[in-house]
Amino acid sequence: MFLTGKILAFATQPLAWALILLGLGLVSLARWRKLGTSLCGAAFAVLVLAGWQLPADALLRQLENQYAAPDYKAKLPQYAGVLVLGGALERAELWARPGQVALKSDAERMTVPVGLMQRNPQLKMLFTGGEGEYTRLNLTEADRAKIFFDSMGVDASRVIYEANSRTTFDNAVMSAALPGVDIRQPWLLLTTAAHMPRSMGVFLKAGWNVTPYSVDYRTAETTDWADFSFKSGAEKWHYALHEIIGYWAYRLTGKL
Repeated sequence: MFLTGKILAFATQPLAWALILLGLGLVSLARWRKLGTSLCGAAFAVLVLAGWQLPADALLRQLENQYAAPDYKAKLPQYAGVLVLGGALERAELWARPGQVALKSDAERMTVPVGLMQRNPQLKMLFTGGEGEYTRLNLTEADRAKIFFDSMGVDASRVIYEANSRTTFDNAVMSAALPGVDIRQPWLLLTTAAHMPRSMGVFLKAGWNVTPYSVDYRTAETTDWADFSFKSGAEKWHYALHEIIGYWAYRLTGKL
């Protein structure tokens, strides 16, 4: 499943599609000029579509709106803990300098739990994340998360770390097996809003008693039809397609 996920991560990048179509078109021009021209035109069309944010936002918004946004200032005495899914930390090499923390653009997955712990002294935190790269490094994502949460002053006795998972399915199953974790208790599940549909399905299937706590929303209520950005557009297309295809892949394999 881990390798499949990496292949999926490449296959859901529109810029990769444009590059492949362009390469095939250029190779075909010498012998099949009409085909080569059509492929090059398709590459240009994909490139333009990749930068157009209106359809990408529509896909992402559909994912993000499947669960209501939480009240981020509310106290939550009825919950035993918050499950924080990994994925918001930069690769281990960027953490090499002493005291250095490196967060990705979805940093809310790391910062919001700090406030939750401050407002709700009864909450435990379970951070789940091993290493999402091909090779396991000396500093797992859980190790990096500990550096971050310690630097934020989070009470270390209230945090549990799971350091072997590499997929969302692993997050649910491996976290459930940790000593002292009772999946029957009510837990908050905290992750990126667009990732929440797949995450909720996996954790519920694994037997967890979870309530969604979405963060890192990437779309507004509306999008201007003229919004165009190769960087933002391509990132949104990639994330939306990755989550949609990932959801159905998990469903077809019985993981949710």
